[in-house]
Parts: sequence; structure tokens; C-alpha cells
Amino acid sequence: MPGQTTEALRRALAERSRRIVDSTAFTTAVFCLIAANAALLGIETYSGVVHQWHNALKAIEHLFLVAFTAEILVRVAAHADRPRDFFRDPWNVFDLLVVGLAFMPFARENATVLRLLRLARVLRAARFLPQLRIVIVAVGKSLPGTVSFLLVGTLLLYVYAMVGWVFFADDAPEHYGSLGRAALTLFLLMTLDGLGDAVRAGLEISRWTILYFGSFVLLGSFLLVNLLIGVVVNSLEEAKELEAAEAQQPVVGPSAHADESEQALRAQIVAARQALDAVEARLSVSRPTCRCEDAGS
Repeated sequence: MPGQTTEALRRALAERSRRIVDSTAFTTAVFCLIAANAALLGIETYSGVVHQWHNALKAIEHLFLVAFTAEILVRVAAHADRPRDFFRDPWNVFDLLVVGLAFMPFARENATVLRLLRLARVLRAARFLPQLRIVIVAVGKSLPGTVSFLLVGTLLLYVYAMVGWVFFADDAPEHYGSLGRAALTLFLLMTLDGLGDAVRAGLEISRWTILYFGSFVLLGSFLLVNLLIGVVVNSLEEAKELEAAEAQQPVVGPSAHADESEQALRAQIVAARQALDAVEARLSVSRPTCRCEDAGS
């Protein structure tokens, strides 16, 4: 009985908290808190304002911390009946870390860490902006493809930097005097910045340098960059499909679990009735046989 009472209280608390979390008023209030916190961070960049309103700004920051802590507690309470589900959502884990670390001694004593944690609160706005959330998910999904792009780009940059050092080190030592300088020059050329000046300087050395710069721009600026764009666009489409699938997925609450258990119980009752009917049928068949044997004796 005490266990059933506790379970009922957990379900009631989770149901009530879930209504609050899913409400438009709660979402709007939290988003306004995040926006106000971002504005406060911007105000604190002005030394004159901080010097004049130091105590007031510090008190407002404490109020923000209390408000965000209350928000996290409400979100945790919304999963009181299923605590593990709270940690399955990456946004919940991120929010818990951002708010929880602010209470740690090393964060309270280090102004830089505290400012970074307060800045991280601004990133929580992505939770309430679906389009921004899709972009962040797409960036995360594009990381494996981006790593491959970086490896290919590094190999291309290394090869062309070595070729540039071999042919241009004596004539342009400020740009190709070493492998590092050559790589830096080519990296800037990959953005097409100063390409005209580099081509003109190369033509003064040899007319064949046009092949060097032309092939590098073709491979580095057009092929690789377009491949990177393709990876990001593909990840963006996957993120949109994932967001749409999560939006269409029905929310499983305590009522749904209750319906499933009720259906399972009904199925067990039906199976028990069928078993009883089968036993009664067997008994009804065996009773006349027993009576006949008794009469013959």
C-alpha cells in the first residue's frame, strides 16, 4: 500500500508538472528569461554601468539563477514517474549542466567560468526555436563528413604547399619561404582573397604558374567547398526529417501506460475465461461416461 501511494503521488506530480511544461505560458516565460539574461550580459560589458549599478546587477543575476533553477526543477518533476526519460533528452542534460555548474565553488570563484556559463544560458534559446534547433542538429550530424573534408583539405594543402615551396621559395620567400608560410598563403587563396595579386606575381616568375594556381583554386575553392556545402545540406535535410518525426510521435504519458496495462489485463482475463470454458467442456464430456460405468456395475 505505501508503495502504491508513492507511485500515485509521482504520477500526479508528473502529470501536473507536464501540463505546466507543455503550456505556452511556461515556454514564453522561459524564453523571455533567456532573452533578458542575454540583455543583462550585454549591459555588463559597459564598465560605467557596472560600476554604478554593481549591486543591482548582481541581485538581478541571482534572481535569474533562481528562476532557471525553478525551471529545471519543474522539468525534473515532469519526469517524476519516469526519471530516466529526463536524461534521454540532450537538451535536458545541457540545461541541467549549465544551471547546476553555476552552484559549484570553482564556478562561483572564477569570473571567467561564470561568464561562460551565463553565456551558455543564451544557447538554451535554441530549445524554443525549432528552426535554430534544426540547424544545430544539422551541424552535429555534419561533423563526421566535415572531418573527412578537413583530412582531404589538409592533404591538398600540404601537397600544394610543398610544390609552392619548391618552385617559389627563392623568388617569393615572404609567401613560400617555408612549409608553414606556403600553407598559410594557399589557405588565404582558398577564400579567393588576393588571388589576382598572387597570379600576377606568379606570372612574373613563369607562365606555367597559371596551371598551379588554376588547379589549386579549382580543387580547393570550388570542389572541396561545394562538397562541404553538400554535406551540410544533406545533414540539414536529415535534421528536418528527424524533427518532423519527433513532432509526429505521440507523447506517452501515464494515461497511455495505464491503457496498455488495462489492455494487457483484459487479454489475460479473456485467456483465463477461454481456459475455464475448455475445462468445463472436458468435464461435461467425461461425466456421462462415469455415470454409465456406475450403472453397469
